[in-house]
Formats: sequence, C-alpha cells, structure tokens
Amino acid sequence: MFSLLKKKRFYLALIIIAGLLVAGVFLRQKPIENTYTATVEGVTLPANVGKQYLQLYDKNSRPHNILLKGVNMGMAKPGHFPGEAAITKDEYLKWFKEIGSMNANVIRIYTLHPPAFYEALSEYNARASHPLYVLHGIWIDEDKLISSKDAYNEDVTKELNEDIKRTVDVIHGQADLPARPGHASGKYRADISKYVIGWVLGIEWDPEMVKSTNEKHQGKPDFVGTYFRTEHASPFEVWLAGAMDEIAAYETGQYSWQRPISFTNWVTTDLLSHPSEPMYLEDWVSVNPNVIQEQPKFHGGYFASYHVYPYYPEFLNYETKYTGYVDARGEKNSYAGYLHDLKQAHHMPVLIAEFGVPSSRGMAHRNINGWDQGLHSEQEQGNIDAHLFEDIRSEGMAGGIIFSWQDEWFKRTWNTDQVDNPDRRPFWSNAQTGEQQFGLLSFDPGDEKTAMYVDGDTTDWNKNDTPPVPIKSGAVLPASDGYDQDRKIKQWYVISDDRYVYFRIDFEKVARPFDWSKVGAMILLDTIPGQGQQRIPGGSGLTTDAGIDFAIDLKGPKKSRIWVDSYYDTFYYEYGSVQKLLPGLEYANKKNNGIFHTMKLLLNYPLEIPKVNGKTLQLPLEAFETGALTYGNGNPDSPNFDSLTDVSYNAKEHVVEVRIPWQLLNVKDPSTHEVMGDIWKDGLASKREISGFKVSVLSYRPDNKETSEAPGGAAVSYSSPEPTNGSLMAKDMYEYHWDKWDIPVYHERLKKSYFIMKDLFGASDVLTSGN
Repeated sequence: MFSLLKKKRFYLALIIIAGLLVAGVFLRQKPIENTYTATVEGVTLPANVGKQYLQLYDKNSRPHNILLKGVNMGMAKPGHFPGEAAITKDEYLKWFKEIGSMNANVIRIYTLHPPAFYEALSEYNARASHPLYVLHGIWIDEDKLISSKDAYNEDVTKELNEDIKRTVDVIHGQADLPARPGHASGKYRADISKYVIGWVLGIEWDPEMVKSTNEKHQGKPDFVGTYFRTEHASPFEVWLAGAMDEIAAYETGQYSWQRPISFTNWVTTDLLSHPSEPMYLEDWVSVNPNVIQEQPKFHGGYFASYHVYPYYPEFLNYETKYTGYVDARGEKNSYAGYLHDLKQAHHMPVLIAEFGVPSSRGMAHRNINGWDQGLHSEQEQGNIDAHLFEDIRSEGMAGGIIFSWQDEWFKRTWNTDQVDNPDRRPFWSNAQTGEQQFGLLSFDPGDEKTAMYVDGDTTDWNKNDTPPVPIKSGAVLPASDGYDQDRKIKQWYVISDDRYVYFRIDFEKVARPFDWSKVGAMILLDTIPGQGQQRIPGGSGLTTDAGIDFAIDLKGPKKSRIWVDSYYDTFYYEYGSVQKLLPGLEYANKKNNGIFHTMKLLLNYPLEIPKVNGKTLQLPLEAFETGALTYGNGNPDSPNFDSLTDVSYNAKEHVVEVRIPWQLLNVKDPSTHEVMGDIWKDGLASKREISGFKVSVLSYRPDNKETSEAPGGAAVSYSSPEPTNGSLMAKDMYEYHWDKWDIPVYHERLKKSYFIMKDLFGASDVLTSGN
C-alpha cells in the first residue's frame, strides 16, 4: 500500500502526464499537413473550378468538389471604424477557432486586413485538422468610382492596380505597407497563399456608374489579354476583364501561382431581366460574367459571385415566376426561384457570396415569406439564414457565405441614418439599425459580469449597485376597485449602457400575482428643454411644468408602446411635412399641442409594381410601428431567451423591467449626450447637447381596450414624484445623468443563430450530382 506521500506523487505525475497529452494535441510544434496544391505548366494552384463547385486538391493533386460554407468578415469592432484596422491577433485567433467550430470552411474578406489577420490564420491553420480557407477581396475606392462615374478614370485604375499588387504580395507574406489613412499597414510575413482559394474583385457596382462608363466608352473593343478575354462585352465588362487579367499576370509573373477568380456582383446588376421591378435603377444595367472567358494560360478557374438577399430588390416579392416557384421542400419560395434562374443563366459555378438577415430591433424591408431585413430574434435569424443556405445548396450553387461574422456598430441603415451622428456610430450600438446586427457574433453592451438583462430578475441591478430613485411615490386618486395596493409604486430604478436605457419598477408585493388587466404604468421622459407636452396623457387632468417628450406606456403584452410628442416626431416631420407623403396635420408644428404619436419606421416609399398577373399594383407608403414593445425574456442564458425583448416582468415579485434603445428616445449619440434638436426649426440635422433626462413614473387603472389612441389612463393611482396641486413639478422629478464615453464597454457573445448554422454546416455537403 502506498504511503500518503507516494500517493500524492503518483497523482501529481498523472496530472502532469495528462497535461502534456492535452498540450500535445493543442500545441503541436509540427504543423498538420491539411492543404495540398497542384502544379500545371509550372504554375502552383491551391484550388480550381469545376462545373458546379470550386475544387480543392488531395495529396495526389487530384481535385475534389467543395461546398463553400462560411462567413464574411469585416475589419471593424466597437469603438473603431474599419479603416483603423483595430482587430488584434488574439481576437482574430479566437474568432477563427469559433468559425472553425461551426463547421465553416471559408472566410471571405473584402480588402486587406492588418498583419494580425494573416498571422493568426496561418497559426490557426497550422494546427487545425480542417483549415479555414480564404476568399480574398480586392477593394475599389467606391467614392472615387461613383464621383467620377467612370471605371476608366485614371486615378481609379491606378489605385486599383496598386491594390492588386499589394494584395498579392500580402498573401505571399512579401509586403511592407506604409501607414495610409483608412487602410491596413505593417510588415506582412505570414504566407497564407495555399489557403487563399480565390480572388473576389470589387464591390457592389453602382448602376449609374456602370451605365455612365458604358456610355462614355461606347464602341470600346473586346479585351484580349494573356489570361482573360471578352466576347461581345460592354465597356465596363471589358474593364473588369482587364482588372482580372492584371491580377493573374502579376501573381503568375511574380510568384508562379494562380487561383480561382471572380468579381463581386449583386441582384441590381445581374444578367437577368425583372419586369416587375418598380425601381428603374434596380434593373437598368447588367454586368454579365458570361462575356468574360479564360485564356488557355489561366489554370485557376473562373466563377461568378453574387450578393443575394431575400428582401430586396422589390421584384422578389412580386414577380410571379418567383413568388410561385416551388422549392425542394415543395413550398413556394421566391428566393429559391431567383437562385434557380440565376444558376441556369451562368456558364460557370455561382457562389452566393453574401446572404442573411439581421437580428435587429429595427427593420428596413419586408419579404413576402417573412424573411425581412430586421425585426428578428436571434433564433429567427438563425432559422432564416439556415433556410436560405438550404435553398442555396439545393439550387446547385457553389456555396453560401453568411453576412456577416460579427456585428458592425459603425454601419448605417437608409431609414435611420438621418437621425444619428455619423461620426460617432462606432461608439454605441444602435438596436434600431439593421445593418449593425447581421453578425453571428454579438458585441453585447457592458462588462460580461455586470451586463444588464430584462428578464424579471433583479440580480443584475444589484451587481451594478444601482440605487433606487430617491423620490417617493404618492397616492393620486384611489380607484377603490380592490387593486389600488397592486398599483402602488414601491420604488423604481434607471440605468443605461451603450445600447439601451433600462427602467425597473417595483410594485407593492401583494399575495396575488401581478395582473396587467388591473395595473398599467407610464414612464414619462423630458429629454430636451423648451418643448414637450405639459398635460399628462391619459385624461387624468394631471399637468406638469416640465415638457413630456416620450411616454413609455405599459399595458401588458401586445398593448404596450412608446409614444412621442407629436412636435418631436421625426417620422411625421420628414414624410408628412417635408416630403408630403402623409396627410397633413395642422397641430404637429405647434408645441404643447396635447397630442402624442406612435413611433414608426419607413419601409417603402409609394411604389408602382408593374406586370403582376397582368396588372400594375399601386402601393402606398409603407411603415411599421417600431415603438410597439415586445414582452419576453432578454437574458441569453435563459431557455426562453428572446433577443427582441423590450419588457419583462416577474409576476410573483411584482417587478417590471424595460429597456428602450437610445434612438427611440431621439438620441443621436448617447456617448456625447447629443439628442435631436428642434426639428421644426432646423430639420433632422438639428442637434442639442443635454445633461440628462427628467423622469417620472405613474401607475393607473387600465381601461382594457384592445387599442388606444393615446397613452396612459384616466384613473391614475400613484405617481413619482407626488403631484403638487395636480401637477408633476419639474423640480421634483428625478434627473437621470450618465457619463460620456469614448471607449465603449462590451463583451462578445455567440448568438443563437451561430449554433443553428453550426448544425446545418456540419450536415451539409456538395450535391451528389455536382461536378
């Protein structure tokens, strides 16, 4: 029998051996041989292009098809614009591990990343049993291209050719790039050339630029290069072929390597005709991959790349050949119908290089199947992304690359970009902006240990040491219905982070569960001095010497919403007063007019949809009520997690939690306290810096009507502050202040959609009929 000391030594030895075994698995010094190349006529190929798919090589240089499954990765993280190239090597390495774990095989990047990207990828792939391949973009200065309206512009072409050489040198680990504003730079020594399985040149082409280029260079002959040529091509297509030839020529001459090549395209400039498209720019000019052909000296292969989303352009919702198309599941599916036609029209493999929907609170476009641009929970986002990828695979595409890997705080959306500060977008997270929330990786606001969640649990408030508002509530007018005690406001709280303002109301805890049919509540906010309503909404007769700009009205699920002072309603101001697309409201430009509006976001201007079952559809302006509040559980650790949750309540504890996105309070930039100013004087460009919000809370007896034309109720039970002679005095209201910031506080979290796509990617492979 071992002595005690010998036992300790024995177990310690076991632990050391186990540790060494684990270290041997994860920290191998010798790289795994996981990628192979082929050599044709002295040129090295890391990949090739087959009839339907891209192809990789085995150790005997035999090609095999690969279904591309991956993510697009931008260069931004919170607190930084993309051009700052601020992502670190450790962050890239962590992301690559997560992307690899989700059974993806490819990452697409749009432009040069900092050296950290290439170093981290090389390090990850050297030890991964299944490497991550790269589709590398070559960026074009969009501003110069659009402003010149000419792809042949000398500055545009010169810069593109320089970027081609820089990018080729970078992937071979042979570049020293000096610092340039808005671009990555540094010493590039990591050679990832064997992992780059394709070039994807350019951006989503502006149709006016393409049309202008074609007109300015009308009659330009077809291109005949060493590696590519054109046949019956437009001047813009000739220019593209020349750029592709430049890539192939430089890499072949400098490194004796070639690889598959493509250029970015999108539905707007596809080669198909869309008779039901109402916006002429969306079906005005084509960029046709078929007119560009390979020369015998190019062995890398050529494929088409498209960005295809289900909600735009509009013809996807109305063109009957698509809306009536029956997919592989036996269901009508316009997205699959479009993919079917797109595939049939090409003489090469077609990659869907961008697809997806955002898990944002805001929405920008609708889709006939509900695959909208926004207003999706993370679960819904994952289910829709999975559905779209299944369509991509079943329609015989070369693969699909989700947009995007990470959320991007710097992004803007067309229907919200007039009401924020464009120079401060990366410093806070706008839940109303769909373009910021496409990622599978979320940057959640706050420190992970003290992050705020609306879930009916007050633990997070305690972790943040949030004190109750030091203002007592007072009885106003008892309803004497047996529920006055239920409506008593015991205490309430306010806190905020980089995405939301949070409110918590603790009602008197009585023996029976909390009942919304008996208790209503309003949170009233005075956010900008000099305007706002001075009659408390609901018909109670209460007034205030403050100005109420917003009323958060809590009536229970499907009845709660945030209301805005009609004078401060940016939606009506822009689309009713300025653009004259809504009925005129004479009161709207008058302060303290007594009327609140629901809060809306525009989805579409009035449209005329041609050729729908032989008719022309006349569609009015379309909007949705973004101020409607969703009840649920906003805690990602909860099995009932709903990322769209605005309100949560604990019926047993009589606690109600609310979170409101900053932009719903007309805040242009919370990090500098900038809010929308007087829109009727200075328009949507107006701005004002404030010190904080004045806040009051009251409870009332609900009237239990299904709909309401105004917030609140006439029978107010309790109010904080207590009224003075029937008035809520501004001096008695709580003033909420928050600190300004330049460095956002956030933590990373994999969304529910990540795990859905992980399962699908793991189960998806090439179609057996593919060649």
